Amino acid sequence: MALSLRQLILTVPKCSSILSRRRVAHFTFFKDQPDPSLGPTKEMNLCQTIQNAIDITLGNDHTAIVFGEDVAFGGVFRCTTELRSKYGADRVFNTPLCEQGIIGFGIGAAVAGTTAIAEIQFADYIFPAYDQIVNEAAKYRYRSQNLFNCGKLTIRSPWGAVGHGALYHSQSPESQFMHTPGLKVVVPRSAIEAKGLLLSCIKDDNPCIFFEPKILYRSAKEDVPIKEYTIPLSKAQIIQEGSDVTLVSWGTQVHVLREVAQMAAKENISCELIDLRTIVPWDVDTICQSVSKTGRLLISHEAPITGGVGAEIAATVAKECFLNLEAPVERVCGYDIHPIPHVFEPFYFPSKWRCLEALKRMMNF
Repeated sequence: MALSLRQLILTVPKCSSILSRRRVAHFTFFKDQPDPSLGPTKEMNLCQTIQNAIDITLGNDHTAIVFGEDVAFGGVFRCTTELRSKYGADRVFNTPLCEQGIIGFGIGAAVAGTTAIAEIQFADYIFPAYDQIVNEAAKYRYRSQNLFNCGKLTIRSPWGAVGHGALYHSQSPESQFMHTPGLKVVVPRSAIEAKGLLLSCIKDDNPCIFFEPKILYRSAKEDVPIKEYTIPLSKAQIIQEGSDVTLVSWGTQVHVLREVAQMAAKENISCELIDLRTIVPWDVDTICQSVSKTGRLLISHEAPITGGVGAEIAATVAKECFLNLEAPVERVCGYDIHPIPHVFEPFYFPSKWRCLEALKRMMNF
């Protein structure tokens, strides 16, 4: 006898129901271990470490200011909570809903000697400020022959997909800025990394864009050193050493590849996993040295495949490691579709299964 849709749903066990599966994340978060030399730690999520890094900056640097849409009450993700009450409305303040105005003001403030930390509420809304970032911030030092610069400008922005953000809240635009010399672009994978990398961006003498994987704001929880520390920019990290294939990614996708490496190990495939960390300028030496050893490279990122950061990495490796390659470079990325679909967004992600399939293609080439 045919069952109605309601009857079918009621017959499915709750633990494997459609509704339960709909809430499952596409990745498993892997905690990082704090450096013991950095002293005491406190459990924090990525959102709290961002707040902690900005708090440290405001406390140590009297010129530092934080501004953006809604940052005065903490921002939509609460990454700047309590900072206004602690440091005052002249150092932590809201701006109009005008991204080009936010960055234009930040450039001017940085040129005048301020440590400027600007927030763009979502990476998807950074495009109205594209002209200010690319034609002004990135070129200011060059056009003034180093008489002036806006190197103390850091632009923070929530980045990446969450599974239901659709066309205006899920984009990963890091490659849009890869073509612009004069900028640094950074994406962290964890709370520990986020604090150290953000403090490095703020201290750097070049304008930096710091993309924060918003799906990790609450899920990336680990023991983070309380004291101030930095992580060098433009230096990738080898998270796991291996001999058969090099896996490269950044942000949330690093955790997907960590699981892929575990799955591959069960089939006696040894993976070397690298977190790129800094997208621009990226660490060519670490990647090429790894590929020269393994002979294979898989790059994975959420952004669409065409014109993505993975294409630049693949082209460089093809040139520098040509005689060492045992198989063509594989890229497992977001699909070339626009906009990102809302209902089907979970199918857009470069899943561990797609990555594992590509890895096996390389091994069998």
